[in-house]
Amino acid sequence: MHLRFAAEDELGLCLLNCSSWNVLYFAACAFSLPEDPIAMAAVDSFPLLLREIGRSCSSYIETLALVGAFYIAKTCLIVLGNTYTLIRVHFIPRLVGKADLVKLYGKWAIVTGCTSGVGKAYANELASCGVNVILISRNREKLEAVAKELAESHRIETAIVVADFSAGREVYPSVAKALAGKEIGILVNNAGVFYDHLDGFTNLTEQHIWDLINVNIAAANMMVHLVLPGMVERKKGAIVNVSSMSCIHPSPEMTAYSASKAYLDHFSRALYYEYAPKGIFVQSLIPGFIFTKMIKHVSLFTKESLFVPSAEEYAHQAITTLGVAKRTTGYWPHTIMLMFGRYLPEWLWFWGIKIIHLSEKRRH
Repeated sequence: MHLRFAAEDELGLCLLNCSSWNVLYFAACAFSLPEDPIAMAAVDSFPLLLREIGRSCSSYIETLALVGAFYIAKTCLIVLGNTYTLIRVHFIPRLVGKADLVKLYGKWAIVTGCTSGVGKAYANELASCGVNVILISRNREKLEAVAKELAESHRIETAIVVADFSAGREVYPSVAKALAGKEIGILVNNAGVFYDHLDGFTNLTEQHIWDLINVNIAAANMMVHLVLPGMVERKKGAIVNVSSMSCIHPSPEMTAYSASKAYLDHFSRALYYEYAPKGIFVQSLIPGFIFTKMIKHVSLFTKESLFVPSAEEYAHQAITTLGVAKRTTGYWPHTIMLMFGRYLPEWLWFWGIKIIHLSEKRRH
């Protein structure tokens, strides 16, 4: 015990008598040197000490450099892959020209939610390819007007089915009866309901929640269930389910809507893998904002632009991706938005929705 105190006293006197440089050197030796006595003997100056520490850290630096190189390589591969997809899906098909949809899929196409917006524009594109169109919506007068316009413009056959999908399962027997005997080659599930304005989930009425379920989810399921057996029997057909870019992240203030579109996206992708071996092409279409009545309440979008196209421009490009991409925005500027949006942290996505919500409030 006396020896220990004596040693500590000597150490204290030594530290007091040393210069500041020697104190730093002594402390570094005490806490940083390896336990190997040969290495300790080799360190007789501060520069040598730093060199020894650097040598011991070099393996960590090399590891970090390797991780950084791997990350850069991965990012470059992702960018190249996305660029290739952009060109393959959106530009090459347009250079090749319109596909013969009748030969590929069949004589008749069904488009739901087709009296305005994307549905009407997509029906027009199908008609321009020589495909006969069955129009399904809830307003008879508007259906008849669109059917007449398509028949006169493109010299095709049209048929209409009045059905209000928000009514639930009771509408489908009459729809099935109207479709009987027709060779349905293409089904476009476009019918959907949105919000009158962005709002919290508890502020939705019970009826609105059921409308979101019956129209955005159940209608697509039931329409696929009606036409898919015939496609499988003929070993050809195409199904297009119109989802939304809101499906890539949870979207507050439109919670139930974005969840319904996420369901539709997953439903489409699973259906593709299930029925592609049987000759059926299933596409999940996930557009961004399109200048239609659905976004009329958002003051940020007061006119058409490159990233907010008209329904006609969108449909003109989207139809060229049919048979090419199982999951696509359908419109190349939206694909660029999706590339960035996919990697956004959720908090930044939420912040963007908050800006849209504030813009909507200003308009009201």
